[in-house]
Amino acid sequence: MPLEPFRASASLTLGVELELQLVNPADFDLSASASDMLHLLGRSRFPGDVKPEITESMIEVATDVQRNHGELLAQLRDIRDTLVAAGDRINVAVCGGGTHPFQRWFNQRIFSKPRFQEISALYGYLAKQFTVFGQHVHVGCSSADEALFLLHALNRYLPHFIALSASSPYSQGTDTLFDSARLNSVFAFPLSGRAPFLLKWEDFERGYFAKMEKTGVVKSMKDFYWDIRPKPEFGTIELRVCDTPLTVERAAALACYLQALCRHLLTRAEPPPVEDDYLVYNYNRFQACRFGLDGVIVHPQSHDSLSLREDILATLASIGPHAAALGSQAALEEIHAVAAREGNHAGFLRRQHAEEGSVQGVVDAAVRCFRSTEGKKS
Repeated sequence: MPLEPFRASASLTLGVELELQLVNPADFDLSASASDMLHLLGRSRFPGDVKPEITESMIEVATDVQRNHGELLAQLRDIRDTLVAAGDRINVAVCGGGTHPFQRWFNQRIFSKPRFQEISALYGYLAKQFTVFGQHVHVGCSSADEALFLLHALNRYLPHFIALSASSPYSQGTDTLFDSARLNSVFAFPLSGRAPFLLKWEDFERGYFAKMEKTGVVKSMKDFYWDIRPKPEFGTIELRVCDTPLTVERAAALACYLQALCRHLLTRAEPPPVEDDYLVYNYNRFQACRFGLDGVIVHPQSHDSLSLREDILATLASIGPHAAALGSQAALEEIHAVAAREGNHAGFLRRQHAEEGSVQGVVDAAVRCFRSTEGKKS
């Protein structure tokens, strides 16, 4: 089917999606409880949207369209409280984290939805290995060309979001030595990676998407698992590289960091993106996944080596006025604390493992973080 028209939306509006783990509180393994949870939640008003994900041990929640940090955080907290209350009724715990530390992929069950069954039939065991959990952030764009500009202008900042959100150091019962192991599961899909370098929607629609559709490889934008992709039906770009944080407070802060950064980029004060920016893209992405905030990236235009942590702190300083204009100073203060002092949630989970001595203790800590009404940060 042809690519649907890009429906322009209010620039810099926000929406957040969180993929969340459903956990058995007795042994802290994943629980195939999505159907039960969704049935219970469907009996009363939900403060946003909730739907199944590819396996029965996960669900996805989404906010409404929001404009500022306060509104976004308030709705995310309402969503969290509703989920926790529902889970308590059916003895299911809910938590964040990009991976479950010790679940076995072959034990997962594909959710009985036609699209998920099609994915399972096409990708085989990769579908069950896709029981990983990410945060997706939508940013409203006033035009399709604005969406493509932001998509590519953000390429050099993508490692920031990987490192800041990283919360998946454990997989299949072992420390992977990655801060974000989740993205390795995403990279296994053939249509993952980055979007083609096109800055005009007409070129993207007619010159790229139409050709891809003719090959039979894709039917819609949902078939692309790009790190950032346009969502024409919403009038947004969708950032997809973040692990699901352990707290909704961190999720809101990450979204508003992206919002302020986009506002800065729309001033066109930085050199425009070019195809050669992507020469270092995969390397920088690896550094962020493997080493988190301790990674060293290469600036795509100057080719200078940069401490990822220091680059984030420098960026925060430069976009401060934009955060003030958007009312998101509190969000950027949290991001500053993560980069300067506290570290990301991958480090927190490793400390929990050292203290508790087990991966079960890691999940217990994640559950307690998600339930917290105090917005535990580290």
